[in-house]
Amino acid sequence: MDRSLDIYIGWDSREPIAYEVAKSTILKNASIPVNVHPIVLQDLVDKGAYTRDVDPLASTEFTYSRFFTPYLAGYKGWALFCDCDFLFFSDVAELLQYRDESKAVACVKHDYQPKAGVKMDGKVQTTYPRKNWSSFMLFNCEHPSTRQLTPELINRESGAYLHRMQWAQDDEIGEIPTEWNWLEGWNEKPASGYPHAVHFTNGGPWFKDWQNVDYGDIWTKKALEIDPEFKPI
Repeated sequence: MDRSLDIYIGWDSREPIAYEVAKSTILKNASIPVNVHPIVLQDLVDKGAYTRDVDPLASTEFTYSRFFTPYLAGYKGWALFCDCDFLFFSDVAELLQYRDESKAVACVKHDYQPKAGVKMDGKVQTTYPRKNWSSFMLFNCEHPSTRQLTPELINRESGAYLHRMQWAQDDEIGEIPTEWNWLEGWNEKPASGYPHAVHFTNGGPWFKDWQNVDYGDIWTKKALEIDPEFKPI
């Protein structure tokens, strides 16, 4: 099986530095060839692939466009999607062990019930079954269930259908350890070392007054290495 990995990261025009930090920390730790791509909503709109109406409850520009990952990968091989608000500490080569051809997708199966009603950027914090499962997905792009994720289906179906992974059977959803989608403010910190990937799901250090989150100092250091002029928004 191929020892490389295509990675697609959600890109949001309000927080481009978050994408750059996620990409940089993936590449720094990777021991295998990886190709990192931003999923830019406007690019999909310009191509005529994305035609959904604006959803007032969508918290990011990639709320729905994340499901274009298999399409963008040409429905070939395996591809990883993650939100932009990630900080990676481990080698994504470790994820290759979770590729199972019988599965359409693999993810961290959180039982996440957010406490706050509003995220740090003022967006509504909605609660729904399988919340955050879709923030880190390892797609088997050639699986019949995954191949259902055509632009037509993504533009037509509800957010619940897409994010709850109702396009796959329950036994086609594989599991990845929590450490790969470690939710800041929810999951318990490891006794030593770092999670494989920290997810600033409630808000990250790129927002004002939100620098005191776990691992926020490390994220900020990375951001300043990339952009010495970086300032929280």
